[in-house]
Amino acid sequence: MAVESYKTRLAVDFCGLNLTTPLVLLSGCVGFGEEYTRVQGFSNTDAGAVCLKGTTLEARLGNPTHRVYEATGGMLNAIGLQNPGAKHVIETILPRLDFSETRYIANIAGATLAQYAEVARLFDDSPIDAIEINISCPNVRAGGQQFGNDPEMSARVVAACRAVTNKPLITKLSPNQTDIAECARRCIDAGTSAFSVINTLAGMAIDIETWRPQLGNNQGGLSGPAIKPVALLKVHQVYQVAYPHGVPIIGQGGVRTAGDAIEFLLAGASAVGVGTALFYDPLVCPKINAGLLEYLVRHDLGSVTELTGQLVLHGSG
Repeated sequence: MAVESYKTRLAVDFCGLNLTTPLVLLSGCVGFGEEYTRVQGFSNTDAGAVCLKGTTLEARLGNPTHRVYEATGGMLNAIGLQNPGAKHVIETILPRLDFSETRYIANIAGATLAQYAEVARLFDDSPIDAIEINISCPNVRAGGQQFGNDPEMSARVVAACRAVTNKPLITKLSPNQTDIAECARRCIDAGTSAFSVINTLAGMAIDIETWRPQLGNNQGGLSGPAIKPVALLKVHQVYQVAYPHGVPIIGQGGVRTAGDAIEFLLAGASAVGVGTALFYDPLVCPKINAGLLEYLVRHDLGSVTELTGQLVLHGSG
């Protein structure tokens, strides 16, 4: 009964990828996948997809320590994209993954358009199921301005990646911009297949004894429950633009429970990302899935897909 219910009620078609559940493990939270799938109690029905750690063209050592700080209602991180480089990931790590147990999504980053395009090209010639574009990286040719904070620059990154791959492209949108809906419009025109909404919020924590920032990078990205209200609004705003084009969304930001996941689905997400919660409870996904299934049964819904975009705004009739 439970297994059959998972297959029929929690399954999601996302950009042509059949996900066993709408839950997606977010980039940076489960390494390159092989670490998490070794956790005792993990099942391939727990997560519909796993986003690998952010990968750049060349290996990166990342930011100075401290890189992580537990903040009120969440976590600040400034890892700095530490990774062994795209070729190492493709040649050494991907062969160790079991692509029959879940879907694997590469997360790519770069400092120039050419770097983004080259990493996308390399992953195009790999068994990876989809490519997530991290556009929250600074463009070294634009004085360090983040690609993701400018709709035109975001669209250029998407276009550069689309030119070298036919795999699904998932653009990870930054909340640290003026008009996320306009950015989404430009990225759709440039060829994105989907969105993940949102990336972390820029934040800081200070040590009052030393008068210095808690993070070695001075600032970092805030994730966890504290950002959920912001994330829900951004998903709703992007959904208004994406829905007419059939472009799905991975909603993310502070998901800990089935109730959190349902909120994101109602706001317009087709899948739901789980990240910071994994640091508190590595086996939170089966609990969320069980809660989703119970909710569907209680509301006499045949599929989790029936929830997507069903938010009823006050004053809408």
